Amino acid sequence: MPAAKRPSLSMIASAPDLHALTERLAQEPLIAVDTESNSLFAYRERVCLIQLSTRSADYIVDPLAIDDLAPLGALFAAPHIEKVLHAAENDIMVLRRDFDFRFVNIFDTAAAARIIGRKAVGLASMLEEFFGVVLDKRYQRANWAARPIPPEQLDYARMDTHYLPTLRDILYEQLVRGDHLAEALETFETLTTVQQSLAQFDPDGFWYNNHARDLSRRQMAILRELYLLRDQLAQARDVPPFKVLNDEALAHLARRAPQTLDDLYAVQGVGNTLIARSGSALLAAIAAGLRAPLPSRPEQARQDANTLARYNALREWRKGRATARGVESDVIVPKEALWAMAENPPRNLADLERVPSLGAWRRAQYGAALLEVLANVPEEDVSD
Repeated sequence: MPAAKRPSLSMIASAPDLHALTERLAQEPLIAVDTESNSLFAYRERVCLIQLSTRSADYIVDPLAIDDLAPLGALFAAPHIEKVLHAAENDIMVLRRDFDFRFVNIFDTAAAARIIGRKAVGLASMLEEFFGVVLDKRYQRANWAARPIPPEQLDYARMDTHYLPTLRDILYEQLVRGDHLAEALETFETLTTVQQSLAQFDPDGFWYNNHARDLSRRQMAILRELYLLRDQLAQARDVPPFKVLNDEALAHLARRAPQTLDDLYAVQGVGNTLIARSGSALLAAIAAGLRAPLPSRPEQARQDANTLARYNALREWRKGRATARGVESDVIVPKEALWAMAENPPRNLADLERVPSLGAWRRAQYGAALLEVLANVPEEDVSD
């Protein structure tokens, strides 16, 4: 559909407008949903826009301007309204995190595309293929918390939902034609119960800096102090930690351990503004690292040999099924389910009911094969 023929965009930025909108949308059988957040611009991201589309209208709700979004929550939880999202997991998680919203009756266009075996499942590629629409990449890294939002940026945001109802119809037809609808509906239901993984600061996260693999333990002690300082500075400035110092610059500082402000200016990746603001704090952190006890890498829990053998056998079975069908492996059975079965192997079909992410359709389709794979894995004696 050419851009000129798209309906006018309605901006919802007040409680009365939201109330009127939700009353209108409550009569709709289908609503497309998307969100925009400010993860690239804040220490803790928040939802900054909620885009909604019906088959005939587009709306953008401004959650930064409305105190109570509960009416939207009632829409998302309404079983008679189908909610269409693309790659729904993140949107569902952030809307649950920020507003405690719950979703029922969803259709995920990305999941549907993967189930039918499409290789290009990104929204941009499907909009171009099916509708001849090329998204403007200028706004992919926009700060959605900034106000006012330019009209062209709002139009970019609404494109994430405008075509979803029709895209849903196209993919629905292909699911039915390929006899994948029951599988898809089970996958969609699983997505509505996805658990929020709250991003929390990990004080041992410095061990996972890919640029620090060759550092000595003393240099790792310096890196730890710099890593902790970076998080403090990021919180104080309300920016993501990488905007204070990226991981490569942290490793350069730990490796060179500068002792003076002049030395700091010579370290690659450490900006002049940061040195002017926090140079003394950086030097203090380095000095603390030079005095601190040497750190030891946290021990990671190791799986026993039998668990690993079961997991590897299940993974090989899954890979074979996926290859034969022409889909990604996790379309067959999610990784979470493989680990659950490897750690606590089911013995019969009834046991499979307690395996997470293994619904009735997958149990009926793959249950017997999964039990056979597990039964054929030899057990090793792992006792001391």
